[in-house]
Amino acid sequence: MSIADISWVAGSMLTGLGVYGLLASPHPLRKLLALNLLGSGIFLLFGVIARRGAAAGLGGDPVPQALIITAIVVAFSATAIAIALLLRLQAEAGSAALDEQEPRQEDEEP
Repeated sequence: MSIADISWVAGSMLTGLGVYGLLASPHPLRKLLALNLLGSGIFLLFGVIARRGAAAGLGGDPVPQALIITAIVVAFSATAIAIALLLRLQAEAGSAALDEQEPRQEDEEP
């Protein structure tokens, strides 16, 4: 097996684990981590596809590398915003879980 084949299998496994985590876990933080796994797997697969094109004799194209670097920065920023929102949800609601609960009524008159 070559390095490209190992990377292809690893990227596929990361993508599969990310999809499974999104579908199986009800907790928002675990869903966020699963989404990051899914994105990392896709970045790896895209890099392997770009590498195979360059290894086949085609000219090395810098566009896939630039897209992957940009996607990593965007994913990091989106993760930071999502964690901030989860922390705010935890502070306001007392729980970060998204289960079916009745909303907390603070200003309710007797």
